[in-house]
Amino acid sequence: MNKTEVLIVGAGPTGLVMALWLTRQGIKVRITDRAERTATTSRALAVHARTLELYRQLDLGDQLVALGHPLGATNIWTRGVHRFRIPFGHFGMGLTPYPFILIVPQDSQEKLLEGRLKEVGVEVERNLELVDYVEADSGVVARFRDPRKRTPLLESSEMTNEIQTYEAAYIIGCDGAHSAVRRTTEIKFTGETYGQVFFVADIEGQGPAINGEGHVQLDGEVTFLTLAYDSTRHARLIGNVDAKQLARIQANKDITDVTFEDIATATPAMQQMMKIDRVNWFTTYRVHHRVADFFRRGRAFLVGDAAHIHSPVGGQGLNTGVGDAINLAWKLAAVLQRRADSSLLDSYEAERRAFALTLVETTDSAFNALSARSWLANILRSYIIPFVLKIAVNFSFVRRRIFFGLSQTKLQYRNSLLSFGSAGSVEGGDRLPWVSVGGVDNFDSLKEITWQVHVYGEASVKLDKWCQMKNIPLHQFSWQTQYGRAGFAPNAAYLIRPDMYVAVAEVTGNPGRFDTYFRDVKLDLA
Repeated sequence: MNKTEVLIVGAGPTGLVMALWLTRQGIKVRITDRAERTATTSRALAVHARTLELYRQLDLGDQLVALGHPLGATNIWTRGVHRFRIPFGHFGMGLTPYPFILIVPQDSQEKLLEGRLKEVGVEVERNLELVDYVEADSGVVARFRDPRKRTPLLESSEMTNEIQTYEAAYIIGCDGAHSAVRRTTEIKFTGETYGQVFFVADIEGQGPAINGEGHVQLDGEVTFLTLAYDSTRHARLIGNVDAKQLARIQANKDITDVTFEDIATATPAMQQMMKIDRVNWFTTYRVHHRVADFFRRGRAFLVGDAAHIHSPVGGQGLNTGVGDAINLAWKLAAVLQRRADSSLLDSYEAERRAFALTLVETTDSAFNALSARSWLANILRSYIIPFVLKIAVNFSFVRRRIFFGLSQTKLQYRNSLLSFGSAGSVEGGDRLPWVSVGGVDNFDSLKEITWQVHVYGEASVKLDKWCQMKNIPLHQFSWQTQYGRAGFAPNAAYLIRPDMYVAVAEVTGNPGRFDTYFRDVKLDLA
């Protein structure tokens, strides 16, 4: 019997981050994947500011930035004509250490994460496909097989020499849209499939739309986006085409038979915007928008694409999975280390499923607006949207709203049972606002994955003694006007969760509210 505390199924970015966070907190993990090796195709690309902040806690933020290409601007095109440029590279200035969208291929992220995991003594166990698992009072027993050895005989028998059995306190499904963990739990994956055909290609070329920036072609029968990998020749091309329109060009072709040439033929604007010299990877696919009815069943949890999938608009998928993993990881660690009641784990679904539902609704609305096929929709995309957008981005509040929406830095848990109080404009459940002033970065202390208290101003003697007694780090920042602009109240006390969210904002600066909080949520950090 292979025993561990947490068994992670799936070694994409979500599973690897989960393994790293748990290991950093002293939890024993095993992580499996049915694939023989790390994928070599780029797949997801966009890494947003909030995800980079979370990677920074693992001392990986700057390493990932070095691997990628920060996008400084995006350009709007209609009918193959350049309309205007949005320099969003500065939209997030002063809001985060990473005020940009980072373009870095998923396989590069996975290599970085897996390499760090090996450094701390955890190896991804490959060629292991989850057959099923059963739950007992003290944990789960999961059965795996080598997918390379699957036979009809094995399907109908209990050949113990072909089955590997793992035992763990909890099992985490990070195994994607076709999750075997979700299948075994019999949790429904509610949603629908988009009618359009999506395509993705990694290209090399030249021309005005391959210049190190992003480009969006809004009108016509094919809507597409290019994201630069670097400042010269490499880019990702993503888009959708209505299946009926594609059929008119290439009759009797199944989606799996569609070629890049078919797409290019259907897209005259593409030929005006770029000259493609080489296609390194191309595939077509259907996209679903689905959310699991539950993110937890007993000792099993669904994380990332196993729990929710949606339109690729905004590049939110990978980022949301990383956020799921870190939200759950600190809670699992607290329960396994007997510092919290197991009821704390219920807050994972309460916090993350609410966000997933909002995200699916938002990306679905955006996708439908971009892909609608009618004369009115085409007028809106060709003339109205570019005109309104060009004017709107001149206003700072619009620029900030765009950045907050894409970067997930405004994601909050104010309605969570783990969130209390307010001080200044900061409330319990908010991401801790980032401020760097006079060479002092208030996120530096967050590299220690632990509960901590921040005071912007002067901490009371009572609070200082309380933090010492509870062994909770206290970080004081001499009051500066920049802290007030970020939303902090002078001398207030902010209790910070391990995932950088404010648990309690106490305007008086006294620790009594913190004692009440830990008692109410059944947490004991002593």
